[in-house]
Amino acid sequence: MSAHDAAASFEPHRRFLVGLAYRMLGSVAEAEDVAQDAFLRWNATDRERVAEPRAFLARTASRLCLDRMKAASTRREHYVGTWLPEPVVEPASGAPASGEPHASTALALAEDVSIALLMTLERLSPLERAAFLLHDVFDMDYREIAHILDRSEAACRQLATRGRDHVRDERPRFAATPDATARLAGAFHTAMLQGDLAGLARILADDAVLYGDGGGKRNAVLNPLHGRDKILRFFAGLAAKGWLPEPWIAEPAVINGLPGFVIRTADGVETLALEISGDAIAAIYGVRNPDKLRHLADR
Repeated sequence: MSAHDAAASFEPHRRFLVGLAYRMLGSVAEAEDVAQDAFLRWNATDRERVAEPRAFLARTASRLCLDRMKAASTRREHYVGTWLPEPVVEPASGAPASGEPHASTALALAEDVSIALLMTLERLSPLERAAFLLHDVFDMDYREIAHILDRSEAACRQLATRGRDHVRDERPRFAATPDATARLAGAFHTAMLQGDLAGLARILADDAVLYGDGGGKRNAVLNPLHGRDKILRFFAGLAAKGWLPEPWIAEPAVINGLPGFVIRTADGVETLALEISGDAIAAIYGVRNPDKLRHLADR
């Protein structure tokens, strides 16, 4: 069978594989690499003997991810500050940006991948993460998962249950309405543009959390800031220093399904995503590590 035949039979599964790998690795670039590596193995396989292509490719991609996660766990031990996933960004309009290398992937992923979920998955063991994702997110049965992970069905059920318990604890308590989301994102944008700390105070939840990821390559809060007062003091410090370098532009965007902004300054590009719960901003996620923003730098 030709490479053309391999590509034709592989493409219907690409989105599934990229989605699985992104949730396991937290990186769009790595997820796309995993999907490509899975294709190369698919191309080299006697495909006529594969009864279930999706299960074969899921097993291949999962094992590729597990290998990468073992190496990543060592790197994460030495990571400077808080680790946040590489942001999946689409314009606030929901239309792909021209020239966006990951536009189709962004639209596929940002619908249902929250930053909080990815941070929770990061705290699971690689096998817990894989079992939970394959069963709860991708609706695979434990027989298939056992074959993929080389574990018994009972062990896979236990792994998925542990992962599910962790994820359940991180679910937002009060979902925000679309109107509240738009209003609070707009108010945050206005407060940011004007350096309005009083306006910011009115829209932050009492127990809001600010996360920053500079990866040791750009300044960012090293540990999460818990509570509105600490966050306001942090922004007051920024305001005293000029808030952000001039010139700067904040473009409204959807980041991992959350309202947010792509911020461009003389120092580079960064993203801010807002998690809204009820009628207040519950969390702010800022990514400044340039290694995670390469796909946005040239837009």
